[in-house]
Amino acid sequence: MQTLEGALITGRIGHAYLFCGPRGTGKTTVARILAKALNCVNFSTKSTKGTFAKVPFVEPCNKCDACLAVTNNTSLDLIEIDAASQTGVDNIRELNDSVRVAAPGGKYKVFLIDEVHMLSKSAFNALLKTLEEPPTHVVFILATTEPHRILPTVLSRVQRFDFRRFSNIQIVKKLNNIIKSEDIKIDDDGLTAIAVSADGALRDAEVALSKVIATCDRRKEISVDEIYSVLGLVPFNYYPEFVSLLASKDRDGALGFVNNIYLNGINLEQFTAGLVGYFRKILIHTINPAVLASVGEELLDNDVKLVASYSQVLNQEQLIRMLNIFVSAKEGIKSSPIPQLPLELAVLELID
Repeated sequence: MQTLEGALITGRIGHAYLFCGPRGTGKTTVARILAKALNCVNFSTKSTKGTFAKVPFVEPCNKCDACLAVTNNTSLDLIEIDAASQTGVDNIRELNDSVRVAAPGGKYKVFLIDEVHMLSKSAFNALLKTLEEPPTHVVFILATTEPHRILPTVLSRVQRFDFRRFSNIQIVKKLNNIIKSEDIKIDDDGLTAIAVSADGALRDAEVALSKVIATCDRRKEISVDEIYSVLGLVPFNYYPEFVSLLASKDRDGALGFVNNIYLNGINLEQFTAGLVGYFRKILIHTINPAVLASVGEELLDNDVKLVASYSQVLNQEQLIRMLNIFVSAKEGIKSSPIPQLPLELAVLELID
């Protein structure tokens, strides 16, 4: 975000920005912080010690009227529009009329259009006219999870910023800070389970943690088993246990395992999706262990040992076959009258 910080420090503010990336990665949050900084009467410029040099960054004061208004969702300088529910050209015409009116606070009028890819083509064309010749007091921030659906003519008139998924390690670190402030103890396995379930979306992880804390009645200590139960997650140890049965060609044990997890209420489609991911990790490890980290697959120490051991037992040809069979099984579960049948057939195909 150094580009945005530099623009605020130098006063060279762009008239339109596009924030794109997966859900829950901070697009709307950063947009609101930017709106605060644009109208903050006494924002500060600090420096952080980087690897090679000091990097300046801008921090809104969060105390002035403009900052507090954004925090309390009462700001007249920040207009948030949900394009998912306001997709028509009439909505954009109303926005264009509002653009001509000066900012009530006297500085910038910020329009945050969330899920902008949902706008109709005619609405995009109506917006395009304003983006071409915007008033100096207006800043547009467009947010989307699907930038490929935005017209090229619009893309050419905005500064694009791509938000990436958070790693599991980053999410666990953030969750740790939250539970410390709440004086609640959850071990790393529990926090990792929440992080994995969030699939890189920090917001989803925070929501899941809030659900766990509320369901467990804000007890001082919450176990990993309680997290699995509250969130309906598949325990981590299920995957290496099932892979071990397949690797040792224990047909009866593997079939019994499938039946047991089904009777225990485990979502078989969710289990199979996780199993495919586990096989993928083993396959990548057989290619090059260092590649796992480069593709964002951080593993716990015990998980690393298990994946490494299976990569010695199963060769790439076997792993590719397993992946293909269980990907097909996952798709079959959706339409099967007997949920466990596609997994049972997959076991028989692999072992027999």
